[in-house]
This record gives sequence, structure tokens and C-alpha cells, in this order.
Amino acid sequence: MAAATEGCVSVADEETTSDKREARLRKFRELHFKRNEARKLNHQEVVEEDKRLKLPANWEAKKARIEWELAEDKKKKECAERGEDYHRVKLLEIGAEDAERWERKKKKKNPDPGFSGYAEAQLRQYQRLTKQIKPDMDAYERQREECGKDFHPTSNSLIHGTHVPTTEGIDRMVEDVEKQIEKRAKYSRRRAYNDDADIDYINERNAKFNKKAERFYGKYTAEIKQNLERGTAV
Repeated sequence: MAAATEGCVSVADEETTSDKREARLRKFRELHFKRNEARKLNHQEVVEEDKRLKLPANWEAKKARIEWELAEDKKKKECAERGEDYHRVKLLEIGAEDAERWERKKKKKNPDPGFSGYAEAQLRQYQRLTKQIKPDMDAYERQREECGKDFHPTSNSLIHGTHVPTTEGIDRMVEDVEKQIEKRAKYSRRRAYNDDADIDYINERNAKFNKKAERFYGKYTAEIKQNLERGTAV
């Protein structure tokens, strides 16, 4: 009886040991699987990071810009198929807060950054003048019909000096030039030279100093200056 009991106990111990071993092996296999998954994910992240580092610095901005342009083209095509005005549809989708924010940005933006060079000033003047041009499409079509193939001249075309401007065009040019002269005269800060003014300076720097002193202390020294000029100063 005791031997049978001992045999049952030993069998139970062996089964318990076997179950523990199976549980450890199962846990080990799970850990091994998780390690392989982590290694695979880490390798994928390294590859993706290497790709991102090889891309240009502004790639994300370019990608976003391209996606936005594609979406805009798609919306334009959809509006054209429905016979709707794309700009009107786009304005209807803009919220009041976004519109106010864009309006504030426009007001803060300074279109004229000031004088930085003659080339930049000339470019701003050119852009300002070209924006004011209102093309006459009827005159354009008439001139195109009159010139025919020579409207887009080649090396064999002989139309140089044959164009005669209209009276309206000449008047418009004269008016524009006069407006430029008037505007330039208003914004010019050059002071006109007075030949009859007294010369009380020895150089340009001294002249500026004297003008500044006269502006601040002229009313207090006017009598002394007059006495010195008359020779009656004590």
C-alpha cells in the first residue's frame, strides 16, 4: 500500500515538473518571438531613418506642396465638370476666422521694404507699372490680323520701325510720365540750394550743424547775431 502511494506521488511530481518545463519553454518561445519582432521593427526604423536623412532638407514642405497642388487640380476638375466657379466654391469653404487671420497678415505685410539698391528699386517700379497696365484685347486682335505671320517675328521678318503708336497710346504714356515726375518730386528729400543765403559754414558738415543749432536756439540768439552783424555788440 505504501509502495503504491509512493508510486502515485512520484508520477504526480513528474507530471508537475513536465508542466513547469513546458510552461518555461512556451515562455521562452514567446520571448524569442518578441525579440525577433523587435529586431525586425528596429531594422525597418533604421532603414526609414536612413531614407529620410538622404532626402533634401525641405522634402516635407515640397511633398506637402505637391499634395496640395494635386488636391487643388482635382477640385478644379470637379468644379469644371459640375459647371461651377472654382474660386467661388473655394471662398465658400473658407471660415470667418481664417479670412480674418489672412486679412490681418495682408495688413501687416509691408509691400515696400525700402531702398536697398537701385536694381531692387527699378524692379519694384517695373512691377508697379506693369500691374497698372490694362491690355486692350480688341486692339491686340486687330494688330494680329494686320501683321499676320509677322506678328511673331523671326530672323527673316522685316517689320522693324513699321509700327506707329496711336494718339491714345501716346497720351497715355505722357500722362503716366507726368504722374511719375510729380510723385518723384513729392518724395524727393533733396533741399534746393539758395544762392542768396548767407554763407556761415566752412563745409557741408558744419552747415548741417549750423542749421540744427539755428532750429533749436535761433530765437534766443537772434538779437546777438543782429548786433554782431551791425557791429554794435558790446
